[in-house]
Amino acid sequence: MARLAQTSGLTDVQQEILSTVRDFVDKEIIPVATELEHRDEYPQQIVDGLKELGLFGLMIPEEYGGLGESLLTYALCVEEIARGWMSVSGIINTHFIVAYMLKQHGTQEQKDHFLPRMAAGDIRGAFSMSEPGLGSDVSAITSKAVKDGDEYVLNGQKMWLTNGGTSSLVAVLVRSDEGLSPEEAAAKPHKSMTTFLVEKEPGFGEVRPGLTIPGKIDKMGYKGVDTTELIMDGLRVPADRVLGGVTGRGFYQMMDGVEVGRVNVAARGCGVAQRAFELGVQYAQQRHTFGKPIAQHQAIQFKLAEMATKVEAAHAMMVNAARKKDSGERNDLEAGMAKYLASEYCKEVVEDAFRIHGGYGFSKEYEIERLYREAPMLLIGEGTAEIQKMIIGRRLLEEYRFQG
Repeated sequence: MARLAQTSGLTDVQQEILSTVRDFVDKEIIPVATELEHRDEYPQQIVDGLKELGLFGLMIPEEYGGLGESLLTYALCVEEIARGWMSVSGIINTHFIVAYMLKQHGTQEQKDHFLPRMAAGDIRGAFSMSEPGLGSDVSAITSKAVKDGDEYVLNGQKMWLTNGGTSSLVAVLVRSDEGLSPEEAAAKPHKSMTTFLVEKEPGFGEVRPGLTIPGKIDKMGYKGVDTTELIMDGLRVPADRVLGGVTGRGFYQMMDGVEVGRVNVAARGCGVAQRAFELGVQYAQQRHTFGKPIAQHQAIQFKLAEMATKVEAAHAMMVNAARKKDSGERNDLEAGMAKYLASEYCKEVVEDAFRIHGGYGFSKEYEIERLYREAPMLLIGEGTAEIQKMIIGRRLLEEYRFQG
């Protein structure tokens, strides 16, 4: 059977990378994913394998020890990994966003210091924007940095850090009104934010003076990967750890990272949806009712047709968004559309596969039960569907402005 979601125009190198990742997923991730997920166990052996494959440096330039590959290559690898277990793709994604932000916005000293070790997987990245009670309103953050000589003192509480415990470098967005009057800071909150590169020890509790990572947040799905809070209480960070060396640019740096992160989330949705389709079409040919496989019933065939079409459509939009970013063009419209469609279609394809499994879909013995709990995270991560619609709507009005 021809696989769904094939990508045309790939180089031999891209095809070789994808083939290697696909084999790794089939042999090392899928057989153990459900068991590890049910135990909420960090997949250390899998992560070590990804490190050996060089995936932590996939998009980091070759001069820093990475593979120097494109966003498209990365997104297609994420699609394959999420097909095996979405939590593993999350471990890589936050690392990748921090590396991308460093590559795009870091000072030369920051790039030289962090990127080689990030490419090797020796430093693992996490990034932090959200705060308790904040939701999608990033401009309302209250965590703050105050300059004190050659250092900044950071205070505040952050929320929803993927890799919060296992990471050793966190890109943290806080408010810093340095150089702005109170009136200016209130009127232009986006210009009063700064991203700090905070180094820490992996683990939980007080991981450096003034910085505490409480235990993992207990989640419905997306288990295995650690999701945490981050509490700063008098955390001192050297001034040379301001991303880019200049305060007030943090919001725009973070949005650039989130833009590629949305392509990543779209890729995750494509991978989970593809796995759900595989499980559904396989089970439909094994399960018999009324004297024949349920795949022979027209109602199930219609469902499979709809599922496969959604998998193909989401994949095409994700690939388009990645290629647009790789070309150097603005891609917030395409990334927003891809993230919105892929996450919504993923939810629908997973639910249809769940329905095909009937009562067995409700059993933890079947893989579809895990996917059914994982898919909802994609509706929220890197901006909700409502946020994507706002981005899409505003960009459409820019492109189709009425000249009356």
